[in-house]
Amino acid sequence: MKKTALYAGSFDPFTNGHCDIVTRALRIFDEVTILVAVSPNKKNLFTKDERLNMLENLFKDNSKVKIASWEGLLVDYAKENNISALIRGLRPTGDFEIEFQMASMNQKLYDELETVFLMTGENLYYISSSLVKEVFQHGGCIKKFVPKIIFDEIGKINK
Repeated sequence: MKKTALYAGSFDPFTNGHCDIVTRALRIFDEVTILVAVSPNKKNLFTKDERLNMLENLFKDNSKVKIASWEGLLVDYAKENNISALIRGLRPTGDFEIEFQMASMNQKLYDELETVFLMTGENLYYISSSLVKEVFQHGGCIKKFVPKIIFDEIGKINK
């Protein structure tokens, strides 16, 4: 039986830290679905479709990575797609408490969904989408924080 996992987030933008988590998740799982979650409360650099397009381009040569979007509960997507594992990246910056709370809630909503925590690589732990956006919006160079495809797309935005 194929082991599949779900890696969900707003991914606005998708960072090298996110890439690291996907790469390491693929050592454990046969297939990882990157799910662009739509949050109406967030101010995004990119639309949902732009994020999907960038991710599809980034992973176009990797048949083990699927790209999708969802506007509902992650557990519902997992149920509908027979996915039993949720991948979450942890940084040593206070992520654990909120991630533990979300994992516990998800477990109560869908007890067949296991959350698997992967520690962000030691050279990437300080990267977050929010910080990358802030650095970009203040004119800083973000080239070393995001994949080239993402960097090229960000470069097209008027700050």
